Amino acid sequence: MGSAGVNGYHDRAIAPGPGVVLGRSGASFGRAHYCASDFWPHNTALYVTDFRGNYPRYIYYLLSSIDFSRHNSGGAQQSLNRNFIASIVLNVPSFEEQVSIADALDDTMNQIDLLEHSIVKKQAIKQGMMQQLLTGKTRLPGFRGRLSERELGDVATILDNLRVPLSATQRAGRSGRFPYCGANGVLDYIDDFMIDDDVVLLAEDGGNFDQWATRPIAYRMKGKIWVNNHAHVLKATQPGDTGFLFYALEHKDITPFISSGTRSKLTRWELVRIKILMPDDVNEQRAIAQALSDIDGEVGTLESRLSKARDIKTGMMQQLLTGRTRLPVEAAS
Repeated sequence: MGSAGVNGYHDRAIAPGPGVVLGRSGASFGRAHYCASDFWPHNTALYVTDFRGNYPRYIYYLLSSIDFSRHNSGGAQQSLNRNFIASIVLNVPSFEEQVSIADALDDTMNQIDLLEHSIVKKQAIKQGMMQQLLTGKTRLPGFRGRLSERELGDVATILDNLRVPLSATQRAGRSGRFPYCGANGVLDYIDDFMIDDDVVLLAEDGGNFDQWATRPIAYRMKGKIWVNNHAHVLKATQPGDTGFLFYALEHKDITPFISSGTRSKLTRWELVRIKILMPDDVNEQRAIAQALSDIDGEVGTLESRLSKARDIKTGMMQQLLTGRTRLPVEAAS
């Protein structure tokens, strides 16, 4: 067990479980992890196995709620020293109430874990669908028409002339409701728009080109938006479908078209040469886009529920671990 949790497995343990491991340094500074079984603690972490009569799961949640940044004993590289945090004063309830609090938080964590698992499962289903439908290995019922490999320059209109970059200072003085879009998503909201359409934004530079399999290199925007000069703006040439164009590009490997240098870049010259396989029948394009959009909708619903569950957990921790809200505890017989 290290500062980020489980980082491997050993043939023997030196600390008896259960235990709580606390990130001592690095990116996981101050982050708590619970280990139910015996473990081998790494030197990047502090750990506790003697809970002095307190409930281990409660102590895990209690340590998770503390902001340890105020107890940094290092410099530029944050570091926790046990001597700096041993004197932190904590108010703890009875053992019985600790169990009730931990059980309530465990229920919320189980819901969060279930939602996270469901999202991963749905995303895997979508990935499989994309691999089948966008390559022609699987066809949707009712479609058997020809598939053609086409260059983007032949199937998409490029609207890069509508891009206008704005500095952070300029945007600060123009706060509004219209999305200001960059290479990988919405960066800000401003008071005006340059585009009112259904378009695909594909990174020109600063994109996730090398991580195309797990992170999108393109995203879709509908309605009034403003785009900076770090994203190409594309729209399917009629009678093509912009939704299909988006999914054909979202996780496409275009690294052969990226120019190397201090900042990887997809020039317009290379952009138009990218090839995608697409049905000649626009109705099949729309059907594929709809099938994938339905999965995205399901993922979005799950992500919304996950966000709410995390907010509920945060609120419960703020109330229960501070004593602002108390849970009823059955009296001992």
